[in-house]
Amino acid sequence: MDVRRLDLLRELAERGSVTAVAEATGRTPSAVSQQLKVLEREAGVPLIERSGRGVVLTSAGHALARSATDVAIALERATSLWDEFRNHPSGEVTLMTFPTIGAALLPAVMLELSQVNGLVVHATDLDPELAEFADLTSDYDIVLAHTMPGVLPWGGRGLRAMPLLTEPLDIGLPADHRLAGRSHLTPADLVDESWLGVPPGFPFERILHAIEQQTGRRVRVTQRFSDMRIIEAFIEAGLGIAFVPRFTSGAVPDSIVLKPLRGVASARQIVALVRPDVAERLAVRTVLDVLVAQAARLERQHTESAPDATTFARRT
Repeated sequence: MDVRRLDLLRELAERGSVTAVAEATGRTPSAVSQQLKVLEREAGVPLIERSGRGVVLTSAGHALARSATDVAIALERATSLWDEFRNHPSGEVTLMTFPTIGAALLPAVMLELSQVNGLVVHATDLDPELAEFADLTSDYDIVLAHTMPGVLPWGGRGLRAMPLLTEPLDIGLPADHRLAGRSHLTPADLVDESWLGVPPGFPFERILHAIEQQTGRRVRVTQRFSDMRIIEAFIEAGLGIAFVPRFTSGAVPDSIVLKPLRGVASARQIVALVRPDVAERLAVRTVLDVLVAQAARLERQHTESAPDATTFARRT
């Protein structure tokens, strides 16, 4: 069987439609369909079948698509082995990040990787909902994702998830807020406040639900934003309180104080998601190694500069 046709079948299993596969691979839908028909003849069994206006994989098609992943992993492993012999992690790596970790981590990562001859990293950003991170791995070699500890929305997808950071989420308050003098805050302190929330489906929303469950009262969310700059501006104006990431939000203005939350889990897990075949590439592994090292440095910098968890974070 032709490896390229096997890869088209794997893309169909992941993307769900011939049109999506065609767009991703730079082919026409008819060309993709023709190649899949050739693969069916080579396999000797039906691999796809009609379903409404589209197609779905048969049980044999799903089995062969899983085998196609194994083939892709083996090919990437062989290429990586050759790169290691040459000691040359060359090639292009595409990376998708979300804004806060991108601002805090990527400049140092890209600066270090710029010293590796032949390695080119193309990075961009997006702030997707929790369930969408896994889908992005079809188009990007590395996807930086965040979720709540213990919550794995990409489970069952066969992706490799490399932990980067477990980041506390503090409560951002105006400096003149009635709770600003506390060493820490509890759900009972916060449940009646006006909250600046995130779009539904974003990780922080789960902490608000936990506050509601513990207090038995509804949290009042007055506005929802995904951009921390807007959230900070609203906190400064006294228009609400919000969760602020401790490591990746940058230093906050003097008019805002950060307080740790106790009584419910208030942290997020930041990971790098990679397809298993892509993870074999030496260039990708080189980028992942630098991401892990720089994330450790970022965490260490904040820990050393604020040994007391109640220390305020401020922008100087």
